[in-house]
Amino acid sequence: MRTWRSYLLLTASSLALWLVLNQTLAPAHWLLGIAVAVAAVGGYAALRPPPTPMRRAGVALVLTALVLADIVRSNVAVGRIVLGAHGRHPCAGFLDIPLELRSPAGLSVLACIITSTPGTAWAGYDSERSILTIHILDLIDEEAWIGIIKNRYERRLLEIFP
Repeated sequence: MRTWRSYLLLTASSLALWLVLNQTLAPAHWLLGIAVAVAAVGGYAALRPPPTPMRRAGVALVLTALVLADIVRSNVAVGRIVLGAHGRHPCAGFLDIPLELRSPAGLSVLACIITSTPGTAWAGYDSERSILTIHILDLIDEEAWIGIIKNRYERRLLEIFP
């Protein structure tokens, strides 16, 4: 019942947004807006992943603090690279990292962490071999990067997501 009401609310909100964006209350826009809203909510329902339980909220808070600190540190490092303050050209490259993490929710959080940190980008994931490929703007020490991803992020995500 709760799911039905939430989809109805999402449909009504989408219709209202449609009407506001088109700046009209014409009957044709009501019909078209209803059709678009129902199709969009149906697509959302089909793509919605199953609920994933989260454990260890304290670990999640620590991970959040670490990620925020890493984002600030990476912003400074990328700024130095862009401004040429370190006196050398960056050595960009791709790095393959074997993962133990299998949870779709955990992998999506890891993807958000990696792509929100300046200088790194999620380039691919091989689910059969559980290999993550990331692009790093200044890849100097591969072992250090593997250690950061596995020990700093993956270890905590394994504790949070079963």
